Amino acid sequence: MTYSHLGGGPRESFKELEDDFKMIEAFMGYLPNSHLSMAKNPNLNNGFSTLANAIFGSKHLSMDLVNLIALASSLSSGCKYCQAHTSHGANRAGVSPEKIAEILKYKESDQFTDSEKAALDLAFAAGITPNASRKDHFIELKKHFSDEAIIDIVAVIALFGFLNRWNDTLGTVLEDVPKEFVENELKPLGWGN
Repeated sequence: MTYSHLGGGPRESFKELEDDFKMIEAFMGYLPNSHLSMAKNPNLNNGFSTLANAIFGSKHLSMDLVNLIALASSLSSGCKYCQAHTSHGANRAGVSPEKIAEILKYKESDQFTDSEKAALDLAFAAGITPNASRKDHFIELKKHFSDEAIIDIVAVIALFGFLNRWNDTLGTVLEDVPKEFVENELKPLGWGN
């Protein structure tokens, strides 16, 4: 992992983005440090926020599934920062810590539906480099999802491809809220052991 030491600086440095920061904070429960680093380029920050809002505002996928897809993609890429964020986000969307802790065993787990398993198959395959998605992933997805929902699944994976690389490359420091969720809720269940 590369550590650039290009953190975003204090929130107060970006007063013009405070309204955006408050919306992000209300949605996530904290302001991600990745937004503070993106704020150094306001056009990037605004463009990213618009894209993220469109993806997280999917009318075809539940918020819990969006977060599970994001988590699988982040696990596949190895981004610890995004793994903590997406596991916390999945829990905020109603996914139990026990189910989150089982995600690496999702194929055998009775906690995941067949449709979730199909989405996670693609997320794990597409989250690695080189991309390992195959035609059979889409054949299985079509059994459970509309074309519009499949586009949204791929959009989540692609968004987290960007975030995984952004945060790993910059060495973004993990915030207390997701860090405490992982430490207090997931590690006791064997997460990361």
